[in-house]
Amino acid sequence: MKPFISKNFKQKAKDFVRSTDFSKALLIGIALTTPIVLGVFFDLVQYGIVITMGAMLASPSDTSGSLSHKLTGVFLSMVIAVLMSIIGGSLSYFSELKVLAIGILTFFIAYLSVYGFRASLVSFSGLFALVISFSPVAGDLVILERAVLIATGGVWYMFLVYGWHLLFPKMPTEFYLSKTFDLTSEYLKIRGQLASKANNRDELFKKLLIVQSELTDTHETLREILISTRKGSGQSVYEGKRLLIFALLIDMLELAMANPVNYSKTDTFFEKNPKYLTDFQHLLFEMSRRLKEISNHLSAPKRLSKHSRIIEFLKEVQEDVDTYGRENEIDKESATMLRNLYKYQSEQASKIEKIEWLILGPKISEVPFIKTSEAQKFLTKESYNHRVLVENLNFNSPIFRHSLRLSVVTIIGYLIGDFFEVQNSYWILLTIIVIMRPGYGLTKQRSQERTIGTLLGGAIAVVAVLLIQNVWIYAVLAIFSLMTSFTMIQKNFKAAAVFVTLSVVFSYALFTSDIFSVIQYRVVDTLIGTSLAIAGNILLWPAWEIQGIQKTLSETIAANKQYLKAIVAFYQKKGEPTSELKVSRKKAFLELSNLSSAFQRMTQEPKSQHKIMEQVYEIVVLNHTFLSSLASLSTYIITHPTTKASENFKKVSDSIISNLQVAEDLLNGKIESSELLTNKVYTQAVFDATYGIHYESIAKANTDEIEERQLIREQLKWLLSLSEKIPKVLIKLPRI
Repeated sequence: MKPFISKNFKQKAKDFVRSTDFSKALLIGIALTTPIVLGVFFDLVQYGIVITMGAMLASPSDTSGSLSHKLTGVFLSMVIAVLMSIIGGSLSYFSELKVLAIGILTFFIAYLSVYGFRASLVSFSGLFALVISFSPVAGDLVILERAVLIATGGVWYMFLVYGWHLLFPKMPTEFYLSKTFDLTSEYLKIRGQLASKANNRDELFKKLLIVQSELTDTHETLREILISTRKGSGQSVYEGKRLLIFALLIDMLELAMANPVNYSKTDTFFEKNPKYLTDFQHLLFEMSRRLKEISNHLSAPKRLSKHSRIIEFLKEVQEDVDTYGRENEIDKESATMLRNLYKYQSEQASKIEKIEWLILGPKISEVPFIKTSEAQKFLTKESYNHRVLVENLNFNSPIFRHSLRLSVVTIIGYLIGDFFEVQNSYWILLTIIVIMRPGYGLTKQRSQERTIGTLLGGAIAVVAVLLIQNVWIYAVLAIFSLMTSFTMIQKNFKAAAVFVTLSVVFSYALFTSDIFSVIQYRVVDTLIGTSLAIAGNILLWPAWEIQGIQKTLSETIAANKQYLKAIVAFYQKKGEPTSELKVSRKKAFLELSNLSSAFQRMTQEPKSQHKIMEQVYEIVVLNHTFLSSLASLSTYIITHPTTKASENFKKVSDSIISNLQVAEDLLNGKIESSELLTNKVYTQAVFDATYGIHYESIAKANTDEIEERQLIREQLKWLLSLSEKIPKVLIKLPRI
């Protein structure tokens, strides 16, 4: 008999409860209910409601990152919410200027998003506060009273954020480290699936790019949490170990990328030797399973099962390699391929073993801690210079166009609500600012999810109101729904919209008996708001991904070029891997992640914008392959004793860098497509003229030197070929 609750459901429930979304929902629940409960107790309900609103307006900036960044974001959200509350409330005295003021304020608040993700959350708080200032939520309170109470709510929320951190300081680190384990596990699992020809490799590769992009983003978040914490409070054993574990997980991703599989060769081999494919997949899937198991027991390592079949499967693969080598001495190529696959998976297994060693608590004297000064070099810092504002004041900036578009649509939404005397017309404006995004794809997706969620929420609310006639139950349901909506908003926007609607309906049910009218207007206002948002993104200065893809491509190619330069410099000097090499590696991975994300957004746009989809996908794959080859070259040079870099190495690497520069110049408009033939693009002939003819005395070299020269030679040959293809594909892209 099957259990009533499946093991998978239990695990998902456990993951949900330990997530930062859930903890934030609990924090918001405390922040919102406490002022209202105290307001009821002291007969100051209106004051409690506005303080609650202040806490809600301050909360969006409470997102992933270091404590200092969270508190700064919450404080700035509170400040802008207070300012918009005062300005918005004052507009009622200047009705003839109100529409113009709404447009101007909306533009400048939205424009703050040029400073990055956290700034966009502060911007959202300002827009939210401006719209709420038009609502009756503050009752008869004067403008200054409302501003003071909103500030009180913001300070209250800051206090809770700080207190929560003191009580649960490890929670963000554990969550994002666990998420990194899960994504790395998924990455290895997909790699195992790709090994089989029977699977759909195109779909699996696209899925791999998505997982890699999400993994890189999670790396950035975790990097900020771990390194900023050490910077602020000094090094602790816990943080030092977690940083080492994190570094090993990053190395696992790089190692996987550094060992791309030539499927045309492996397919032919595994068709004749299916047992070897099964053994390799078993090992990959077991490593994936073990990472997932570690993730589940990260906070309680003593519960981690000691039973892992990684060593067992690794021995089977080693036996396969030895057996094939003995029985097929003539087939050197296949034997080498098997040895390389075994070596790669053996290194991954070694990293998992080291991770387990760190988790299970080695002696402090045995732990090779990373220096804080070195770790800080890997932090990505946002530029808050005023020049960023000036540089983006043009139609080439997606944020500028989004701000202008949002401003116009908000004015139209306000005029529609005012002209038709829509009840609670500010709901139209709330819908617009919540779902409207710079890109069409995300706006369309959010519009659909918001509409469906509102309709479902309205239907559930109707049933609930017919069955329940108790205001206290309404109050409990309103609070529960609001908390749940905050929990769902990042993972499932549709579900969040359902619970937001339920929260609104149950809140109104506390003060009015005509609840069905509230539901009706809620649905109508949502439909108006979503329609305006979609129409605005299509008709008003649309920002299609194709318009920004060239900049993203240029930044990706530039990052790969810089990474190659760092590899060349390290190979020539030797010694310990430099910070410059590691930082350039991080930058290259981040930019590839941005490119993959841009391509995913492009797939969500109308088919009329898909004219160059194949070329963009080809460019994404080329850059992914190029970075994989760079990672392979870098990993080998770092982990093996190498000889002096030859003159031929320098010549070919310079040619590759020159080809990448040509690609950059094409994208940045420094040369035209027609000039490409007259510009020097280095091809296979360059390689043949160096390594092909003047390949240095390989016969006199020892085994290690032969391996080094062959690997370096093949990687350079492959990189040169890829660098030659990239400009040729870029010619097919239209100039924007």
